[in-house]
Amino acid sequence: MSSMTPREIVQELDKHIVGQGAAKRAVAIALRNRWRRMQVEGDLRTEITPKNILMIGPTGVGKTEIARRLEALLCVADAKSSFIVS
Repeated sequence: MSSMTPREIVQELDKHIVGQGAAKRAVAIALRNRWRRMQVEGDLRTEITPKNILMIGPTGVGKTEIARRLEALLCVADAKSSFIVS
């Protein structure tokens, strides 16, 4: 993940998810920004507020699938503990 740009994250998501371009871009940028925030020294890190994303939509549009693919991309043990999907 450390060397992936938002564009590369979107390309990875594109391999598995059709459509939802705006959602994929938003999560890719947020994911990269969170990684960049973790690279900053401690005092400055507390001043940078992470941006959260709330995905809202009807059943079957891909909210959970985006979270699952990010889980796989990040090698996170459980998407439900890392991402809140409704």
